[in-house]
Amino acid sequence: MAAEATLTIENKTGIHARPASIFVQTATKFKSKVQIEAKGKKVDAKSILMIMSMGLVKGTEIKILADGPDEADAVNALKELVESKFGEE
Repeated sequence: MAAEATLTIENKTGIHARPASIFVQTATKFKSKVQIEAKGKKVDAKSILMIMSMGLVKGTEIKILADGPDEADAVNALKELVESKFGEE
């Protein structure tokens, strides 16, 4: 069974290069398949190019989905990262 969390991007600058890099580094620590769903698209959360291509700005609602042996831990770690505004504010 997959784990998921729905969040809103709160940091002023959205997910630009630095937060995307941190997000990908965090996602790749987990064995589970991790994806982000937003604006009707679903992309691999372990690919910085895919995340950057989504244009995630402040106020965008995203869903973090994980499926695998450590799915709950993956979703929780990424959720905390988004909620902390990637340490930018």
